Amino acid sequence: MTPQPHRPARRSTSRLRTSAAVALLPLAVACGGGEGEDAADRKRAAPAPTAVTAAPEAGVVAPAKVEVIAGLTGCTAEIRIDADELREGVCRTEQGEYRITTFPEERFKVIWLDSAAIYGGKYLVGTQWVVSAKPELLAGFRSRLGGTVQELRGTGSATAP
Repeated sequence: MTPQPHRPARRSTSRLRTSAAVALLPLAVACGGGEGEDAADRKRAAPAPTAVTAAPEAGVVAPAKVEVIAGLTGCTAEIRIDADELREGVCRTEQGEYRITTFPEERFKVIWLDSAAIYGGKYLVGTQWVVSAKPELLAGFRSRLGGTVQELRGTGSATAP
């Protein structure tokens, strides 16, 4: 019997791991919601975000790069996930811990938000990026990054019909 040549690991294994990380990510980064609410409250649809997306202080919208967004918030992010579908960095500052997630395409952000909606919470959402933090931090970040604060509730979709 002739030995078979060694074949490198298949790309599908990498994609499977990445898909699993994307599916579990909202569970890891979900914050807020659920306190003192009954099941009916959690199932309500998310309210519409505010219309302004530019950062009032800077006059720009933050780009979809973890390191740049982290710098604008005053931290150096520790990259936790670096996958084809998203990158996530964690920031730890005196104000608290928060996560910055960026996406190579807007569709990945929409999928991520739909998945995160079942956990609830408030998020600062921009073009191809999301910041997950305590609600009191989001307003300050919004003035520097732009985006909109979205409250995700219940098991409904994060996107408006």
